[in-house]
Amino acid sequence: MTRLNAVLLLALIASALYLVQTQYASRRLYTELDQANAEARRLQIEYQRLQVQKRAQATPLRVEQLARARLQMHTATPAITQYVTTPLPAPGAVQEPRP
Repeated sequence: MTRLNAVLLLALIASALYLVQTQYASRRLYTELDQANAEARRLQIEYQRLQVQKRAQATPLRVEQLARARLQMHTATPAITQYVTTPLPAPGAVQEPRP
């Protein structure tokens, strides 16, 4: 009978140790999950902030201001527009292939 009690006591101790180890692992994994969720929320907020900033940067007025300031561009007017024309071939004329 004592041998059975000793075996049962060892089984009880092993079971208790396994339960403690399992609870510890569960708490550790829950903490990691909570940290990952917090990081996901932080990244989502950062993404939304960047999207708003991107939309603000791409307004037509801002693009035009940057084109004028940094690239020294200006709007085309008829006074500075140069039209390129090519002579039209005479009717019935055969055009030579260009090299």
